[in-house]
Amino acid sequence: MNDTRNQVLDALAEEPVTGPALADRLGVSRAAVWKQVETLREAGFEVASTGDGYELREVPEFGGAAVEYGLEAPFEVEYHDTVPSTNDRARELAAAGEADVVVLADAQTGGKGRLNREWASPSGGVWLSILVRPDVPPAHAPAFTLAAAVATTRAAREAGVDAAIKWPNDLLVSGGEGGDGSTREQKLAGILTEMEGEADRVSWLVVGVGVNANVDPGELPGEQPATSIRATVGDVDRRLFTQRLLEEFHGLREGLAGVVDAWREHASTLGQRVRVETPGGEVVGEAVDVRFPGTLVIDTGEGLEEVTAGDCEHLRPV
Repeated sequence: MNDTRNQVLDALAEEPVTGPALADRLGVSRAAVWKQVETLREAGFEVASTGDGYELREVPEFGGAAVEYGLEAPFEVEYHDTVPSTNDRARELAAAGEADVVVLADAQTGGKGRLNREWASPSGGVWLSILVRPDVPPAHAPAFTLAAAVATTRAAREAGVDAAIKWPNDLLVSGGEGGDGSTREQKLAGILTEMEGEADRVSWLVVGVGVNANVDPGELPGEQPATSIRATVGDVDRRLFTQRLLEEFHGLREGLAGVVDAWREHASTLGQRVRVETPGGEVVGEAVDVRFPGTLVIDTGEGLEEVTAGDCEHLRPV
């Protein structure tokens, strides 16, 4: 959203104001004020013309301008009703030199998860990708995946969902007891981080987050049982949920050194017996710790092994 539109919204949020008074306050023409008001109306904001001037009566349920309104984080939001992939679009923006942009969609038609797995993204979810240009070495990039996981978990918990993080990038909700006596885990959200950089610094980083928000689990095919916010606690205000996610992510990226401690608070993997498929083979044991920037430490029974990347599976206790 451009600066003038933001200023118009901020002014209307305080009290009704006439077009001429608003033009004088912002140092623009009356025609510019009218144009911005019409643009806000097209975006779904209910701006009434009253005897006291323009009055903001309602904010749209979702969309780029709606999420930007009141957002306490320095992100511009590009919204699409439908897009093949928010990560693909964020990479295009990265190539164009953009930064601190969030690509947000109501639905994706070609979403992908880790290992190029299909990610179902029906209308009603929160599908977004955050483009940032952090001044960090490439080795620190996994910390941003942890930050996104923590931010999404905090937003989910504020919405009433008791979500927890499975290393490195999934949010799970306990769904009762499975047939083998183990706790059944259902996937609520996933994260996919992509980057481009040089030997000593990241050029750009895209953190994709997909949250099964106001969707039915039956719309979410996949290898792992899935759930949604709707199925757990009922529909959520997606605008507020997205704002909280972005605000928490921004705070964590500003203090990246503390992200591992924050991740541990919400981890479901620590203390679990796990199997991790890595490029070098399978690692099985108890997950005992996570170290910056996101390394999983596994006690194999023969010693500690550090895993920087892999596909993690929670196993039934021996």
